[in-house]
Amino acid sequence: MTDHSRILYLDCFSGLSGDMIVSALLDVGVPFSVIESAAAALPVTGYKIRHEKEMRNALSVSRFFVDVDEHKQPHRHFSHIRDMIAESPLLPEVKEKSIAIFRVLAEAEAKVHGTTIDKVHFHEVGAVDSIIDIVGAAAGIEYLKADVACRPVPVGTGFVNTQHGILPLPAPATLNILTGIPVEGTDITSELTTPTGAAIVKALASDFGPIPPMRPEITGFGAGSRNLPERPGVLRAVLGQKTGQTAPSCTVLEANIDDMTGEMAAFAMQRLFASGALDVWVESIQMKKGRPALKISVLCRTPEKEALGEVLMTETTTIGLRYYEVGRMELARRMDTVTTPLGNVRMKISETKSGLKTVSPEFEDCRRIAEEKQVPLKDVMASAVAAWHRRFDQ
Repeated sequence: MTDHSRILYLDCFSGLSGDMIVSALLDVGVPFSVIESAAAALPVTGYKIRHEKEMRNALSVSRFFVDVDEHKQPHRHFSHIRDMIAESPLLPEVKEKSIAIFRVLAEAEAKVHGTTIDKVHFHEVGAVDSIIDIVGAAAGIEYLKADVACRPVPVGTGFVNTQHGILPLPAPATLNILTGIPVEGTDITSELTTPTGAAIVKALASDFGPIPPMRPEITGFGAGSRNLPERPGVLRAVLGQKTGQTAPSCTVLEANIDDMTGEMAAFAMQRLFASGALDVWVESIQMKKGRPALKISVLCRTPEKEALGEVLMTETTTIGLRYYEVGRMELARRMDTVTTPLGNVRMKISETKSGLKTVSPEFEDCRRIAEEKQVPLKDVMASAVAAWHRRFDQ
């Protein structure tokens, strides 16, 4: 999380969708030109965007529209969308946020359909309106230079008709995305939270819970496409300055285990990461009576400790665990993309306050290129680092 002094709180009492989030961002002061520029940076056509004010339940709200032409839009794979964003003239920070959101969607869809993220065939979320919503949300949040927090996410009940057929609510992809995030069940027979809305907060929000300590500066309302009889179909966004001392944002869960194989530990690590853990590590230790054992540690956001503690106790042989809250410091980070003779590679760039930079190629990009080109992984990584440094030697 970047060290921002401002915070944006998403009070999603009526759920979340991509257009609701963009609408709310416009209502708290993001210029429409920011969204227009982000959309124009993408090589997609057949749409127009507009922004209007309207009344919902006596509330003056913003409404963002993506009007799509009648002709059929192509379906897109995650790899196509990722490359399209990476090769665009968007700001590096907007690219990073946008790709992170689509990666969350791809991982959830891959799990539902039993495939890999690069083979995921997006339907609804691959349409041009969803692409514009996601990139617009990333651009708007980057413009505000604020950390994002969100209340527990409400979900509806019943069924929804999709291009995959009739599915239960919450939609399977939505529930996969919300793994590890606090949710609130309701008896409202409507899709309150869409996969796109869930993915945006999963990728960009750092905390989930009540409104954090802050000094509110502006409150905005963003409307979605449906209004509900039970509650107004709007998203409230509160933008303000952080105040006071906040509680530690992360928790460490630990368990010492002397009766579990390495294979089980590796599988438990995979499940913990898939459930939203920020980091997982295993250490060799010695327990009572001289028994060799493993200590599994999990770093997670504090609101997710109960869910991840359940995963840890389900996927290992431990009968208990301990936890403690910790603070967390991070360097400012951004993503860039370099072109190498082997292909495009995203670069993770971190920087200290003194300006010292650390550059690291994105492993998944390098792995994919190494497999496709049948070349050593180390050569791909070295080529990416060399390409990044050449920019500054010319």
